[in-house]
Amino acid sequence: MKALEIYLKMKALLKNEEGVTAIEYGLIAALVAVVLVGVLTILGGSLQDIFQYIANALDNAQVTDTST
Repeated sequence: MKALEIYLKMKALLKNEEGVTAIEYGLIAALVAVVLVGVLTILGGSLQDIFQYIANALDNAQVTDTST
């Protein structure tokens, strides 16, 4: 009797596909993370240059009073 119960539970578990969706989303998230790390590693130097340019431009910007 015990073996039959185990068999029926395993059969029901294998039919259940709800967990598959969560695994697929997890794999997609992992792939996106790997791609982001790769892209940011490759473009890291140029991104730093762009942000430094923007920071310098903001530091040198002059504020004009247009409230009058």
